[in-house]
Amino acid sequence: MSNPLGGDANSDAHDPLLTWQAGESKRAIVNFVERVTTRGDPDEVPPEDRIAVFDNDGTLWCEKPMPIQLDFILRRLVEMAEHDPQLRTRQPWRAAYTRDYVWLNDVITAHYRGDDTTLKVIAAGVLTGFAEVTVEEFEAPADTFLRAARHPTLDRSYLTCSYAPMVELLKYLRDNGFRNYIVSGGGRDFMRPISEEMYGIPRQRVIGSGVSLDWRDDGTSGSIWRKPEADVVDDGPEKPIRIWNRTGRRPLMAAGNSNGDIPMLKFSEQPNRPALRLLVLHDDPDREFDYVAGAEEALKLARDNNWTVVSVKDDWTTVF
Repeated sequence: MSNPLGGDANSDAHDPLLTWQAGESKRAIVNFVERVTTRGDPDEVPPEDRIAVFDNDGTLWCEKPMPIQLDFILRRLVEMAEHDPQLRTRQPWRAAYTRDYVWLNDVITAHYRGDDTTLKVIAAGVLTGFAEVTVEEFEAPADTFLRAARHPTLDRSYLTCSYAPMVELLKYLRDNGFRNYIVSGGGRDFMRPISEEMYGIPRQRVIGSGVSLDWRDDGTSGSIWRKPEADVVDDGPEKPIRIWNRTGRRPLMAAGNSNGDIPMLKFSEQPNRPALRLLVLHDDPDREFDYVAGAEEALKLARDNNWTVVSVKDDWTTVF
């Protein structure tokens, strides 16, 4: 069998990472997995401790020109503004109704730079737009949207906007005894309907932001309702807390793409155990997008601490 790190790796049917260019990033991944899974290796880690955590937006699927869930939310806000013209003068309904993507992108960029002033404005609209419905009533349109809607500039279904190399990496890890988790600032209940199909990650391993919930006895099986208030925003310092709450372990591997992923990436370091930190760098305007806004601090830390920076342009033979 050809060496997966060799020059002809991408033509080798046995190569578990066919969509990754031979180079430092691929070598770091393969070396790490071999060290922690090879029986008798000094760095061998038992399967129960092989935890890998992945951000979603910009790490597993495309997040530009806006996060996919934001598109879903905006469509709901437009519906609300069409029924109530007074909402059209208020944010975030005004931006949604006029398709002011500049304002919306500025909100996301400001969040990654630590300023959540306008994010709270969007959050208020989100909480209002999807309040007082059951979790099933929320999940059904989310699932339909993800299967039917198309990316506004790439002209492809959102279900095909996952990054092929990252999906391949998830399978490689799974085949080597890892348990993969999504740990995203995006909505947990938005991602769950498609996490198994897109990533091979079962819905119970999706960690994300969520609203407060309420169980109501209806005389039969009962139901869970979404309340118009936030429960947790799974970003920044909240990510390692939520990982620990769910797994009771530090991850061996973490992958992200923004400043909001820094605490999760740091949390994967453990004494006397190898760790792999991946930071996806979006630098390919021809096949995807080219941006570093909201990732400046993460990129500096990656270079200062020898984390593995994954270049979309140089490390992936294909993107989608």
